[in-house]
Amino acid sequence: MFEVIHGDCLEVLKTLPDNSVEAIVTDPPAGIAFMGKSWDKDKGGREHWIAWMSDVAAECLRVIKPGGHALVWAIPRTSHWTGTAWENAGWDCRDKIFHCFGSGFPKSLCIDKAIDKAAGAEREVVGVSPRHSVGKLGKHGASINLCETGLNLDGTTPLTAPATPSAKQWEGWGTALKPAVEEWWLFRKPLAENTVAANVLEHGTGALNIDGCRVGVDASDVNHRTNPSRGNNGANSVFGVGGRNGNLCQSGRFPAHLIHDGSEEVLACFPETTSGGGNKASRNPGMWAWKKSLDDIREPDSGSAARFFYCAKASKRDRDEGLDGFESKKIETMNGYKSPPEGRTADKNGGVKANHHPTVKATELMRYLCRLITPPGGTILDPFCGSGSTGKGATLERFNFIGIEQDADYVEIARARIAYVLEAERQLSLLGDRLP
Repeated sequence: MFEVIHGDCLEVLKTLPDNSVEAIVTDPPAGIAFMGKSWDKDKGGREHWIAWMSDVAAECLRVIKPGGHALVWAIPRTSHWTGTAWENAGWDCRDKIFHCFGSGFPKSLCIDKAIDKAAGAEREVVGVSPRHSVGKLGKHGASINLCETGLNLDGTTPLTAPATPSAKQWEGWGTALKPAVEEWWLFRKPLAENTVAANVLEHGTGALNIDGCRVGVDASDVNHRTNPSRGNNGANSVFGVGGRNGNLCQSGRFPAHLIHDGSEEVLACFPETTSGGGNKASRNPGMWAWKKSLDDIREPDSGSAARFFYCAKASKRDRDEGLDGFESKKIETMNGYKSPPEGRTADKNGGVKANHHPTVKATELMRYLCRLITPPGGTILDPFCGSGSTGKGATLERFNFIGIEQDADYVEIARARIAYVLEAERQLSLLGDRLP
């Protein structure tokens, strides 16, 4: 079951019953006016934004069951605002997950360019940057350097030389780092019972699905172990501690603070290590570097320490799945430009997407996060539904889902994306019933 409700999240939340959902997984605004979007404004400043988010978090606290967990997205710049707001609302801060990626584009102001611009000095074009061209935006998301203003019609970025003595003095200086990390706050509603064990028995909430989210466990096996509706193959506990043939499954690494996208930039940050067990592959196209089979998981291996934590960002197919027939629209700042130069579109694929939401999360990431904190058969709430990535993940993991979204276009996109995967899962189920 899923429902995407159109409306302001604070008003819609007030209509939901007390203690009616088991988990919250949400990607709220960051308060930085990303891409100039009104929904991401700071509400008048830090204190106003925190007060608004605290009101939303308080309603979420009322709606979730005692001991229920929430995973709440944030960026490093305003993560402390998010944490403060949810703590002020009465949530217990339990932990944090970091999603590390190499596909962010810099938004740094070049000081030398700013100095020349203020002086009215014209800069001489001296070449083309080989590192920051539209044509290089590809598999690993090589980014455009926003220090370089404008694009050539062939997609390259012009290099210009400082024109004034002051600009020459400050050449190479900027104002911001390249985005490479997003954060997920892990909060928990205070327990209603004296212990976590008692709370789990009474309310079904309060614990994390550790074995169901171990790094290096085959996806199909996890689904059997964490979703009894898929059958009895290996599911000897509703909390997912079973393994194949009903044996206890302890394969795979313990879920950690870090998830990464597998890009070369991220992999280069990890040392070479030797492990007593785990996934042998240093990189895999699958989620969290999962192997196709459990047979190889616990063999000793060596390689990059990054081999245990992997999830790519949302692909075009992931973004637009289920949106056939939807009007495509420009994502105006997909490559960091509020408006593309004359003669060019906003991105190398034509600058249009059926899913034009600017911050789509990967379905596999959302599946993992949903599975980590939600008991089997539970309902997940997302008060900032956007284009429905949490809903897709929740549906694929056999959870119920309630989403709230204020933008009518995004509501329709979310409903279509979730309905698509729901129908695909139904067809797979029917096919399975027909197999001998």
